[in-house]
Amino acid sequence: MAASIERVLADAGVFIAESGTGKTYAYLVPVLLSGKKTLISTGTRHLQDQIYHRDLPQVRDALGVPVTTALLKGRANYLCRHRLARTAAEGRFASRVQAADFQKLAAWAQRTRRGDIAEVSEVPEDSELWPLVTSTADNCLGGGCSDFDRCHVNAARREALAADVVVVNHHLFFADLALRDEGFAQLLPGVEAVVFDEAHQLPEIVSVFFGQSLSSSQLNGLCRDTVAEDVREKSGVAGLPEAAAKLEKAVADFRLAFGKESKRASLAGLEDDKSFRQALSDLAARLDGLVQALTLAAPKGQGLANCHRRALDLAERLTLIRDATSDYVSWYETTHRGFSLYLTPLDVSGPFRGRVEGSGKAWVFTSATLAINKNFAHFQMQLGLENAETGLWDSPFDYARNTLLYLPTGLPNPGSPDYTVAVIEAALPVLAASRGRAFLLFTSHRALRLAEELLQGRLDHPLLVQGEAPRSVLLERFRELGNAVLLGTGSFWEGVDVRGEALSCVIIDKLPFAAPDDPVLQARGRAMEEEGRNPFMEYQLPAAVIALKQGAGRLIRDENDRGVLMLCDPRLLSKPYGKTFLASLPPMPRTRALADVQRFFDTTDRPQHAAR
Repeated sequence: MAASIERVLADAGVFIAESGTGKTYAYLVPVLLSGKKTLISTGTRHLQDQIYHRDLPQVRDALGVPVTTALLKGRANYLCRHRLARTAAEGRFASRVQAADFQKLAAWAQRTRRGDIAEVSEVPEDSELWPLVTSTADNCLGGGCSDFDRCHVNAARREALAADVVVVNHHLFFADLALRDEGFAQLLPGVEAVVFDEAHQLPEIVSVFFGQSLSSSQLNGLCRDTVAEDVREKSGVAGLPEAAAKLEKAVADFRLAFGKESKRASLAGLEDDKSFRQALSDLAARLDGLVQALTLAAPKGQGLANCHRRALDLAERLTLIRDATSDYVSWYETTHRGFSLYLTPLDVSGPFRGRVEGSGKAWVFTSATLAINKNFAHFQMQLGLENAETGLWDSPFDYARNTLLYLPTGLPNPGSPDYTVAVIEAALPVLAASRGRAFLLFTSHRALRLAEELLQGRLDHPLLVQGEAPRSVLLERFRELGNAVLLGTGSFWEGVDVRGEALSCVIIDKLPFAAPDDPVLQARGRAMEEEGRNPFMEYQLPAAVIALKQGAGRLIRDENDRGVLMLCDPRLLSKPYGKTFLASLPPMPRTRALADVQRFFDTTDRPQHAAR
């Protein structure tokens, strides 16, 4: 794989590679030896930190090459001195705990060099303080900020411009590519090579950034900042606070127009709803009213000028979403408190191909899960990379000796109302045999919550549940306990690395097909049918296969790992498409007998008992 990437870097080609393990070193070695200025983009900030702080220094030291490196994240990951000072001056905190956490942040701000909020472990990741002390593209004052010369974001960008290798994440990369609002527009033209790690995430991320979005939190944030800047800059513009208040009320009324329940659906389904249409018109009118008031206020100060720019941008987004063309699907998602509106392109292959072809750069796409039954056609089609060179390297792990694939008998159809109950009943003897040490991965939060209820008081092992603590904390507890059972959904299906005995069993409840009522799935399916194509075989099935490969990939992370993968869904054997899923998994011995699972763990654990 490294040799193939070396050739692609030299020829400025396009290469798609799947490798079960070792892929990070396989691209880092040729990248560092090439001498080319390279952007490495990965799926999450956690993986970004891992590559930058661990893998990259190891390879650079081993090769002995004088390569300079930089880590660049989105602006919301860096302390904003201006907003820190403003929050301190306002002094309004929701609780004593929040006030105490702010003092910790203020003390850290005095000593940090990079301003990367990942340095602060004492304040929870989901603390409501972070938005108060970091900036976004919307509220950044830019060159008008008094702290501009000492800005941590600007310092990180300067380092990136000067470095040979820069590590970013997919969201930052595409925010710049599509929206030009994250500020490394100066960086991209000088880059000679781009490497995407965890490239299986790209089709969904590209769809987001080549579309539009608008949320209640953006609108309410604009209203709050407008009032704060009006007070601070004493604009004297009559009606400005009232315009902000009216928009805030229109936002609340618009949320109510969707109904009380949280949902996700196409906006087209609400076209005949008169009350919804009226609420949408009122929202647009109140946003226009705030734009007009801010047009008068903008010359009064930098903060108000920034609010004016934001209001214009949000008004334009709302118009685009309302007037969606046939190439896009407009849809919404509501939570208990808020809403988000989206405009998503039905096909991103054309725009993405246009960014890649003729760029003069080398492009490398790699992941452990890109191929369907050893074929890359699905991934290539989604991103317009049909002409790319491809390569697949199977994992060197000894699956034949170290794993067992268990397909239990007697489970009902996944559509049955008692399906999750049956899954838990089938899983309990497996969890007893594995002595805990297991992930139970679910395709829905509803199933996870039911499983939590069903398992309470029936396990001899600690039970950890997604949502009761941040993911990093849960994983640390899982590793330390050594015999826990962890229940998780989407975020635990990928990017989770637990090596050793602590994770010896992965149980997956259903094949991870996207929800059939997903508005983007439905719209893309209709478009494919109109072209005479089969949306299930070309779109839904490949996406589910890749998701299953990700979940199954949690089990074996090291050459010494051993474990059982339990796939509960009976469709693996009852439906013709089940063969596609099974053919895309590693070559694991297969059984339908619980006794084989129990024997596997007896054999696995016996030498360790003897050693103790």
